[in-house]
Amino acid sequence: MQEQKLARGLKNRHVQLIAIGGAIGTGLFLGAGKSIHLAGPSILFAYIITGMICFLIMRSLGELLLTNLEYHSFVDFVQDYLGNMAAFITGWTYWFCWISIAMADLTAIGLYTQYWFPSVPQWVPGLIALVILLIMNLATVKLFGEMEFWFALIKVIAILALIVIGIFMIIKGFSTDSGPATFANLWNHGGMFPNGINGFILSFQMVVFAFVGIELVGLTAGETENPEKVLPKAINNIPLRILIFYIGALLVIMSIYPWNAINPAESPFVQVFVAVGIGAAATIINFVVLTSAASACNSAVFSTSRMMYSLAKDKNAPEALAKLTANKVPSNALFFSAVVVLIGVVLNYTMPEGVFTLITSISTVCFIFIWGITVICHLKYRKTRPDLAKVNKFKLPLYPFSNYLILAFLAFIIVVLALAEDTRVSLFVTPVWFILLIVIYKVQAAKIKKDVAAKK
Repeated sequence: MQEQKLARGLKNRHVQLIAIGGAIGTGLFLGAGKSIHLAGPSILFAYIITGMICFLIMRSLGELLLTNLEYHSFVDFVQDYLGNMAAFITGWTYWFCWISIAMADLTAIGLYTQYWFPSVPQWVPGLIALVILLIMNLATVKLFGEMEFWFALIKVIAILALIVIGIFMIIKGFSTDSGPATFANLWNHGGMFPNGINGFILSFQMVVFAFVGIELVGLTAGETENPEKVLPKAINNIPLRILIFYIGALLVIMSIYPWNAINPAESPFVQVFVAVGIGAAATIINFVVLTSAASACNSAVFSTSRMMYSLAKDKNAPEALAKLTANKVPSNALFFSAVVVLIGVVLNYTMPEGVFTLITSISTVCFIFIWGITVICHLKYRKTRPDLAKVNKFKLPLYPFSNYLILAFLAFIIVVLALAEDTRVSLFVTPVWFILLIVIYKVQAAKIKKDVAAKK
């Protein structure tokens, strides 16, 4: 019987916009006020440093994926370089990361919809969104790419509009209730580090959260037309996108309003649009964050199903989850992930908020683990397969220094998470998740060994 394979239905424009969407989180629209309040203008340096590290992580991921076009996700190369147990733990951990993101985003969709329809129960829009995304993802991978293309485009247009309007305001010396718009606002209110080095270091926690999902473009490798050309292009453009979308937007915001005049509880995008006289600013940004949440949920539905497919192919999940439809879509894996997300949404409405916050912060620690595993696999590949490295045209710059720099940065983030009270508890709980996975793997391996012995 011929082995079923995923279809290569994603075009260049889909992958480029998926890469942009992965690099721009909802955090920029809603959370920027909070991070500016914490670090002041030094937040720009935090984004530049984190952005460059994320670029290096993506270069190591890209190099690994292009060594073998049969790799459909990083679970495949983790299996090759670190063994089956590491692949089992990595795959299920990544699945959990995106399941918790989907739960959070479906909740957010409900909240954002209530802005227009306050009488609609919060769970209804979330359920409708999940059903629509599931139907679209079941059709073809091309439809997933098409949805992500338009979702990402809305985010891009909103940010570019802010930057263009902002630059116009600065050139004209536009006056707000906090004084004239000028680049001098960046350093005139306590310097670039108004809250000292402490505020700067603590801001990294939120900045890293903003980049979670940047690795999603790596999951599209098995379903991309011409991956050798498309993936390097998507990855190489990451620094430019970070400069335009994050640095550009934040620079403009803090030039129009001094950092200490930005309301941490409100979206700075709304503040800027209102200042220029756009009365519907709050409605526009609510629409943007609604599509941003739908985009993240769409990515979660896609990525969890592909991860289940990879795990099932390697017998690390029920084999039925590796079944593909006539359109080469892993339908069973899609249904399984959607049902788990739905259970999570129900639990989310019945659980105290603190428990849900804990789940999402554990997920962030798990993302740091995924990035770290990718870089460790890259080190192992370079040491054990110099033949593949020699012919690879898409090499990680400054190997092995880059690898150790990334790992040192990730260790630094773990320390920062330990410093912040609201994330510290997740560092103590996360090991329980990994211990649980190791125990399940060992029990499963012992059962398989016993079955094999019994057949003999």
